[in-house]
Amino acid sequence: MDLLDAHLVPAVDGVAYGLLLFVVAAGLSLAFGTAGVLNLSHGMLYAIGAYTGAELSDGTWGGLALGLAAGTAAAALAGAGLSAATVPLARRGHLAQALLTFGIALVGGDLLIQFFGADELPVRVPGALDSSVHLLGHRYPAYRLCFIAMAVVLAAFGTWVLTRTRVGAAVRASADDPQMLAATGHNPRAVHTGVLAAAGALAGAAGVLGAPIIGPGPGTSENVLMLSLVVVVLGGLRSLWATFAAAVAVGEVQTLGVSVLPDLAPYLLFAAMAAVLVFRSRFTEPEAHEERGPSSDPVSRLRGLLAARWENRPRKAAPPAPATPGRLGAWLHSAGWRQAVPLLVLLAVLFALPGMLDSYSISLAGSALALGLLAVSVTVLTGYAGLPTLGQTAPFAVGAYATANLADAGWTVGPVQIVLSALAAAVFSAVTGPAVIRARGTTVLMITLAVGELTSAVINQVKSVTGGADGLVGFPATRALWGGEGMTEERELYVYAAVVAVVAVALTLLVLRSPAGKLLTGTRGAEARMRASGHPVGRYLLVAHICAGALAGVGGSLMVTVQQYLSPADVGFEIAAFALLAVVIGGTTSVIGALLGAGLIVFTRDWVAGSWPGHGPLLLGALFIAAVYLLPRGLAGLRAVVGRPVPAVSSGKVAP
Repeated sequence: MDLLDAHLVPAVDGVAYGLLLFVVAAGLSLAFGTAGVLNLSHGMLYAIGAYTGAELSDGTWGGLALGLAAGTAAAALAGAGLSAATVPLARRGHLAQALLTFGIALVGGDLLIQFFGADELPVRVPGALDSSVHLLGHRYPAYRLCFIAMAVVLAAFGTWVLTRTRVGAAVRASADDPQMLAATGHNPRAVHTGVLAAAGALAGAAGVLGAPIIGPGPGTSENVLMLSLVVVVLGGLRSLWATFAAAVAVGEVQTLGVSVLPDLAPYLLFAAMAAVLVFRSRFTEPEAHEERGPSSDPVSRLRGLLAARWENRPRKAAPPAPATPGRLGAWLHSAGWRQAVPLLVLLAVLFALPGMLDSYSISLAGSALALGLLAVSVTVLTGYAGLPTLGQTAPFAVGAYATANLADAGWTVGPVQIVLSALAAAVFSAVTGPAVIRARGTTVLMITLAVGELTSAVINQVKSVTGGADGLVGFPATRALWGGEGMTEERELYVYAAVVAVVAVALTLLVLRSPAGKLLTGTRGAEARMRASGHPVGRYLLVAHICAGALAGVGGSLMVTVQQYLSPADVGFEIAAFALLAVVIGGTTSVIGALLGAGLIVFTRDWVAGSWPGHGPLLLGALFIAAVYLLPRGLAGLRAVVGRPVPAVSSGKVAP
């Protein structure tokens, strides 16, 4: 009883916190489970409600009611707009939706900060609730007890609507059989819009009512989104009551867990999320990858029309090519030289940059090469192995911290740092690989996200190795070779990074174009046939996961060498999303495209944003949105516009 009495207030706090997460997660579950939208901007919808409620709160019941009405309506409108934004991506899968909604979250978050300010806003509740009550001998905020009652009523009301009303029946039918729903006279598009508007309304109402608990400020939307994802994963998508129980459990871990198990609390949530996902994937057969039909969005139709007209244009008869004997002639008449041209051009540009740019721009180019190697590792997993990942920053971080600690211990020779960092990242990927390779699709995204967040938690906790939130700085500079001096000038650091990146990319291309690479491509394009013919698909995927991890470790090592410092923000979730965006920009099967995409991201984030201070997230969000809409098949897909179709992934031929 003494233990219960000592932790009573945190336990009740956990219930209130969990019920707040339930209201938010119910909307996220509704959007994903019913409308099929993986909405990474759901935390922004909460922030809209929280900022609106805080702005209109004046300590009266009228102010609370006005804020609740305005915040709910604003978030519902944002949810309806999200429906219109995601409709063109309906046939492109959840990866495109995730990137689009993440971009919307960046834009929306920047606009909210510009409008309401960067400081956390105070929230004034009605005087009757701005007091404490006695709870089993303890004083407890009255508002939180009131919120607990409101959340329980909301859970009961939502369950009744979904299970006992015609609206709920239409919502369930839209998820299970939209064709049958259309046959009954209902418009599936209208139901889709209504579901996302309702999900937004739930998030907005939670933001208004939960602002005294999770106040509006920088980082609020990301925190709420991550916790809501954990709740949805633990509770599933089928039952609001299961989501309710999962939310309360998460709330207790966040509050009571900190007071009872402070050392383990940072790991419990995402460890539980990963365990549940892995457990579920063990009892489901991996789904074969399906080739999706052409996208129905207007941009894709326009590109297809241009490509068709280019194909049908009248052409002059080409003169006969002169006979060119030998292997060189055969190579020139083949497509090999066309594939080599982008590589040669990229090499020429890479090594010409030091003479064309100033010191700051050269340092940005070095950072782009490090991020580019991370993006190439994502390409290997996403484009070749069919495992879309948001967790490659984990081996990237292992390589980065390995290099920083090696340098601090006196191991400053670059090749030694690269090899040992790659080895450490490969070992890490070998340990985490079995948890990833069994799953497919969105489950892979969630498992890898959990791995990345667990790694971030370790980074913040193990301060003796990582420096914690302060990061690492002041370690000796890297030497390019044995006997050389430490590199401190931007140009020599860039040349070192360029040489390492060229070697790493060349090795990657050799492997991907070898028989082993073709087996990996076949695994992605025709997994069921590969399994039926006796190929050990799991082994192929594990080897790919380990090799991609080693490549990410090399990128992390380069980042530390170029920057000469390391912070948790350099290896966080945002960097993982940037790497995935770089892959989408370049084309999911284009290694060179991934490097170009990474360069475009660094250029936008650091160089363009430097001329418009404070708006970096806005610019990056716009880049996310534009890339998803305008480059559905990446830069590699632009070849189709000039008459050369992009090779199908299942054919075993991929872009360079």
